[in-house]
Amino acid sequence: MMTNGIERDKGGGNECFEMFTEEEVSEISGLNIGEDYIEVMCGCTSHRYGDAVGRLRVFPSGHLEINCECTPGCDEDKLSPSAFEKHSGRETSRKWKNNVWVIHKGDKVPLSKTVLLKYYHLVYNSTKPHNGRPCHRDEFIRCSRCNKERRFRLRSKEECRIHHDALAKCNWECSDMPFHRVSCEDDEERASRKVQRGCFRLTLCKGCTTCVCFGCEICRFQDCTCQTCIDFTNNT
Repeated sequence: MMTNGIERDKGGGNECFEMFTEEEVSEISGLNIGEDYIEVMCGCTSHRYGDAVGRLRVFPSGHLEINCECTPGCDEDKLSPSAFEKHSGRETSRKWKNNVWVIHKGDKVPLSKTVLLKYYHLVYNSTKPHNGRPCHRDEFIRCSRCNKERRFRLRSKEECRIHHDALAKCNWECSDMPFHRVSCEDDEERASRKVQRGCFRLTLCKGCTTCVCFGCEICRFQDCTCQTCIDFTNNT
């Protein structure tokens, strides 16, 4: 069944398609909406063997599996992306987020640069934080009174809640910072200091899939009525 150029399996409901907006996935080649997954064409390129193609299935649980179609007789199915990368003969393996690609607008795009890993990261960041710590960069909010940017450290659930509530406040001011840690009279951080955002891999990181959290039990709150927290609670 086809809807707006998107193939849907019989019995496939809208629940799965609501994982992503139509704008986010409609231009990915081979898109197929199943009953409890979204499927797209994917591949991995070996300099020796060429392209190995397959079908990537993305589940709301964050689970990813690939049915390989590298040759007509290949019976490898339900492979993890890492196993598919090795199966394709990729020389530099163990970087499947960059080596496994999909076709978006006619170009090969690594999975790391698509929305398809959204729910994978949600589960990964919730269960496997790097070095036992949550994967959240420091964030900044500008004071509506003095126009200075103030740093919010996101190392604990309490700190994440402080930032979350401050972000929701339209006219946030320095005086709203709890414990009176900063005031409008205090100097703003130097620009050279601001680039250090607390990424555990690289202090100058501008935001990679390792240190940018798409939602986890530390930065989402069941007692919050904002749409972001409601969506996270419903999905998990």
